[in-house]
Amino acid sequence: MPIQVLLVEDNPGDVELTRIALEDSKISVNLNVVEDGVEAMAFLRKQDKYADAPHPDIVLLDLNLPKKDGREVLAEIKTDDNFKRIPVVVLTTSQAEEDILRAYNLAANCYIAKPVDFDQFVRIVQSIENFWFAIVKLPPE
Repeated sequence: MPIQVLLVEDNPGDVELTRIALEDSKISVNLNVVEDGVEAMAFLRKQDKYADAPHPDIVLLDLNLPKKDGREVLAEIKTDDNFKRIPVVVLTTSQAEEDILRAYNLAANCYIAKPVDFDQFVRIVQSIENFWFAIVKLPPE
């Protein structure tokens, strides 16, 4: 069974970098991508066009999103009994202490600032993959 990853990211370049980083994986990964917080919640709730969406094993969440920002998405995920056990990795450009504190206060599983350098970005995504997919025991659906 592939690991189901939900990437919530509105920057097409970062989506592509994540896809590239996961392509070299020794682990089977199915990357699902949505571009904003409203779509993320529809995906999780299997609404409308996401009726057949897989239950994600992990969510990679940007904070600065259109329609509904990542902080709101994180709060909704972590207060919903159906989703609160899904690990959420905040992967964002913000290095502001207030964003880091707020994310952890909302029960983010970890907070990673996106590097601007291509090679570093790929290394970060591969590190997430190695830790969350190979070392950590993910909760069952």
